Amino acid sequence: MGEFHHTLDEKNRITIPSPYRQQIEREEKDLVITRGLDKSLFLYPFSEWENLGEKLRHLSTTQANVRAFVRIFFSGAHPVRPDIQGRITLPQTLKEFAGIENDVTIIGSFNKMEIWSSQQWEVYYCQKHPIFEKLSEKIMELEI
Repeated sequence: MGEFHHTLDEKNRITIPSPYRQQIEREEKDLVITRGLDKSLFLYPFSEWENLGEKLRHLSTTQANVRAFVRIFFSGAHPVRPDIQGRITLPQTLKEFAGIENDVTIIGSFNKMEIWSSQQWEVYYCQKHPIFEKLSEKIMELEI
């Protein structure tokens, strides 16, 4: 949960927000970063990455869309481990994919973190926030 703002350092590192870092340190240290949706990056704890992989393993690879998704999603994946100061290095290819130059927004999203260019996040948020109530009504109709 939450939204945190950081800046890349000269070595393309970002600091994992303290609440997430504490959870990672308690449970596991290995993470996986990959291409996300809407020009974001997804950062998974390794156990969640394995769970996702297990689910995707059961999809039919005879379908072109499934093959394309799996190839692109997994080809962008990189294992990362926070250093002693809680920083991870963003791979250059993922940095370019997300349009990250300097300012980064990290948001909590259930079983993963999302990493955004702060500028991209602001654009996305401003576009989606006005329809939040309508989306909420539709989601809540699912009786979750």
